[in-house]
Amino acid sequence: MRQEGGQGRSRQRRGEELRRHILFTAKDVFLETGYERASMDTVASRAETSKRTLYAHFENKDTLFLAVMELVRELYLRRLGTPDAYAEDPAEAVTLFCGRFQQLMMWEAQVRTCRLSIAEAERLPGSSSTYFDAVFASTYERLSTYLAGRYAMDPAAGTALAEDLLARTVLPRLFRTLLNVEPGFKDMPEEASLAEDVDLDAIRRLVSTALPG
Repeated sequence: MRQEGGQGRSRQRRGEELRRHILFTAKDVFLETGYERASMDTVASRAETSKRTLYAHFENKDTLFLAVMELVRELYLRRLGTPDAYAEDPAEAVTLFCGRFQQLMMWEAQVRTCRLSIAEAERLPGSSSTYFDAVFASTYERLSTYLAGRYAMDPAAGTALAEDLLARTVLPRLFRTLLNVEPGFKDMPEEASLAEDVDLDAIRRLVSTALPG
């Protein structure tokens, strides 16, 4: 809902605040309409700013889309955190980290972002690469770094184990959701509801058989 007087307040935004406002608005427009139907006119109108101001921050729609992917990266990594923040016991920390990753990937906004990135992968490979780095590569890196440190593993072994664990605990359900076989979560899932949203016992079993010792 637009707040009363929003037009006046949006005109007072400057610099980085205005840029962030445009990015959040553009993110919603891209997710609602897809890349092809999204227009700079629509983004400017929804952000309650002028096209001249929009183009001063973003040269074209491709540039804006790439910046939105960077915003998605920032928001996603902030919500995910690192394995050591979940539990003292390493097996439980890995279990909860994998569970949280699965939970976040089932959020409908995240599912739509993933579909959008796939749809634009051929035309805008930079955007799909940015999305992969933000969501998958960064998650693999955080988990592999934790595993290597806690289990005295070399980096290559930590990376291989992290990729195997996340593939087994997250990708099957993500694939079903991407193809509309299984519904996602309409609202952004909170960590407090992790046990309700994710089968943590199944993940614990997979983790217990995969971790060293």
